[in-house]
Amino acid sequence: MSDDYKSNPAIWFLMHPLETLLCLLMAAIVVVTFAQVVFRYALENPLSWSEETARFLFMWLTMLGAAYAFKLKSHFALTFLTKGLSATSKTVLSTLIMLVLSAFLVVFIWKGFYLIITVAIDQIAPATQIPVAVPYLSGPVGGILMLYYIIRNWWQDLRSRPRPTTE
Repeated sequence: MSDDYKSNPAIWFLMHPLETLLCLLMAAIVVVTFAQVVFRYALENPLSWSEETARFLFMWLTMLGAAYAFKLKSHFALTFLTKGLSATSKTVLSTLIMLVLSAFLVVFIWKGFYLIITVAIDQIAPATQIPVAVPYLSGPVGGILMLYYIIRNWWQDLRSRPRPTTE
């Protein structure tokens, strides 16, 4: 399976749904934006839906991309501040950071769903005629994925740290 996994792109895409979705969103943004340029300047007949579609795709790309960055632990971090800390202090600090980020994301997710339910549920986008709740859902979905990856990475780091020896 590992050889098929590395050599077969179809299996890779199935095993990495977030990465696959990000690639599809980016490709869709490029296609929609390119079509808008062609229709506007070459055919002199601009598309009415392309800007709105690209904006909504970009909302999803942004939130899922942020979750992907949490998955890879590639967000900005001040690691030089922890260089001189003991293993126990690093564990305490990483737990504190995880708790603060988790609290922020819980509020973010809650407020995102609140916005969808109170404001966006009945609104329809003018050009695409889709409910505005669809692009707004990118916030809570991305927040849930970010929360998952923060907790998962924290737990994996916690389990992989060497245990202090008592001698």
